[in-house]
Amino acid sequence: MSKELIEAIKQLEMERGLNYSTVIDALKAALLSAYRKYFKDEKANVRIEIDEESGEIKVIADREKEVDGKKQIVEEEVTPKDFGRIAAQTAKQVVLQKIREAEREKLFQEFAGKEGELVTGIVQQSDYRFTLLDLGNAEALLPPSEQVPTERYKHGMRLKAYIVEVRKSTREPQVIVSRTHPGLVRRLFELEVPEIQQGIVEIKVVAREPGYRTKIAVYSKDKNVDPVGACVGPKGSRVKMVVQELKGEKIDVIPWNENPAQLIANALSPAKVSKVRINETEKTALVIVPDDQLSLAIGKEGQNARLAAKLTGWKVDIKSESQLAEEESEKKVEKAEDFNPTQPEISADQKLENCQALTTKGTRCMNKALSGSKYCKRHQNYVEGVK
Repeated sequence: MSKELIEAIKQLEMERGLNYSTVIDALKAALLSAYRKYFKDEKANVRIEIDEESGEIKVIADREKEVDGKKQIVEEEVTPKDFGRIAAQTAKQVVLQKIREAEREKLFQEFAGKEGELVTGIVQQSDYRFTLLDLGNAEALLPPSEQVPTERYKHGMRLKAYIVEVRKSTREPQVIVSRTHPGLVRRLFELEVPEIQQGIVEIKVVAREPGYRTKIAVYSKDKNVDPVGACVGPKGSRVKMVVQELKGEKIDVIPWNENPAQLIANALSPAKVSKVRINETEKTALVIVPDDQLSLAIGKEGQNARLAAKLTGWKVDIKSESQLAEEESEKKVEKAEDFNPTQPEISADQKLENCQALTTKGTRCMNKALSGSKYCKRHQNYVEGVK
């Protein structure tokens, strides 16, 4: 080793962040290992000395010698003649290894604090196992579990993704990203909506079925700023940019409300809600909608109702106004008095003429039904709410 190598290590310390003392210690350990391997000297009392001024390397051994008739341990240089060539090769390998380690650590530190952030990458490789994104100075892994089922990732495609985890590894740090995480939607809106960046508008919660539909609840700290309008943007320009990045995923932006009933009604948008009955104890909600809004409130395959429940944290049951009226009518009939405790046999003609109500004991009412009605006068009054 030469003085130039010492200077080179010191230069790398400044440029690459290498720790000089760490490199020298690693070099001594590698040289000692090389010496024992090539010169078959396994004695534990051998060590390496490096002159940090001249770069000269010496192998020093502690030997037992007799001095003035007494046995003493003395230091003795045992550097082999051709050790310089081995030392040069070893030094090069150690320095390169330490450079790689320093770069990996620097890269890890760069991304370790970015979990939850948005990154833009270019698709480098995509197959059934994983998709790799080139982030410029590192690669990100998009595993199948974090991929949107409706999306196809082609080589060279520019893609935004959400960092979910940064792992240390023996090679480069592994940056795990996601296209399904609700945080991706949140970060995309932060990019497009200045009011969110300024802290005026806040995204309270995001509920998402990746690739299909997302609902976000937004709140404004300024009464003069409409949070929904700010997120949607002029002529829908802001929300369109987010939808475009999400490859056409539908997005509903609703106003946040501290009142659970109002929040649930908002969450079922675009359906119109007539009434919301909530049960605080069980955290359930019965939502009543006009008959023509029932299918819209439930959504295709129940999607709208699921997202509303996920967004609000309440279990939501949706019924139309006619369904509710029918159920309440049946309950009133069931509460009618039992004034025929026995169930005599009746003919088919009598069954058509008699009241169709069942008493609380499960027997059928034997009174004549009113003209144009299925019930007798008493049970018809219960149906109509007259007791």
